[in-house]
Amino acid sequence: MLDSHMDAAVEWFVNSIKNTETYRRYRYQLEKIKEDPEVYEKVNEFRRRNYEIQNTAQVDELFEKMEAFEREYEKFRENPLVNDFLRAELAFCRLMQEVDIAIADELDFE
Repeated sequence: MLDSHMDAAVEWFVNSIKNTETYRRYRYQLEKIKEDPEVYEKVNEFRRRNYEIQNTAQVDELFEKMEAFEREYEKFRENPLVNDFLRAELAFCRLMQEVDIAIADELDFE
């Protein structure tokens, strides 16, 4: 449970993230892709399979599995709606990773 000082700081921090161009672009692309439920469902399948491969494949077979996965979805990724969403999502994920690293670097947490 956060004390009032931390609660206010978290609220400010979340609002700061929401005000970034990266987050706004991600939200725009998310809403755009949701307008086509079939494409949105296929994107979610793509994301789910990508996650599973990256988190279950053995290191020595990961490259091969990812290459096959990318070939399988190559045509699908050519759809501008899909590509724009996945690029915006990746940019937002990278932003959040950078934030996480910056916080961890500033704290003495082992």
